[in-house]
Amino acid sequence: MLQLFKQTQKSLFNIPISNSLLQIKRFYDQKVIDHFENPRNVGTFDADELDIGTGLHGSLACGDVMKIQLKIDKEGIIKDAKFKTYGCGSAIASSSFLTEQIKGKHIEKALTINNKDIAKELNLPPQKLHCSLMAQQALKSAFLNWREKNQDHKCVSGNNTISKKLRDLAEEDKKQEEKN
Repeated sequence: MLQLFKQTQKSLFNIPISNSLLQIKRFYDQKVIDHFENPRNVGTFDADELDIGTGLHGSLACGDVMKIQLKIDKEGIIKDAKFKTYGCGSAIASSSFLTEQIKGKHIEKALTINNKDIAKELNLPPQKLHCSLMAQQALKSAFLNWREKNQDHKCVSGNNTISKKLRDLAEEDKKQEEKN
């Protein structure tokens, strides 16, 4: 269907879509294109389930919205991750890449992945760094949502390292917002 769309539609500038895609492919790294054309882990979980954390984050600057959901077991391992992103190719690629990276990891380890790691791995251009930041913030929000639903869980309540990491992330977010 995508091929048919490419062949039959024209862009706003009356340039065939296939030519526009060639220009995009020159601008973006192959990893971004791959995650955009073949996104991994698209979907949702039932947000009411106790083992599901849901994080939603958006960017007023570009209108993108990203939802990341985590399925976390009692040991704090991310068993599965899903996302829904409404936005540009870089936002979709950042979501897809992040969900691939965190599956199977302990929440403490997953929270060490920051937007710079995502941007570096995907080789995002500077004007698209906000996409990787949205992914990091949605991940953090998903964890906080899960933690709130599981306050009595020993993995959550007894882990000072995770609490420190969350404080560090909050400080990074504040600095990033001050820059913008």
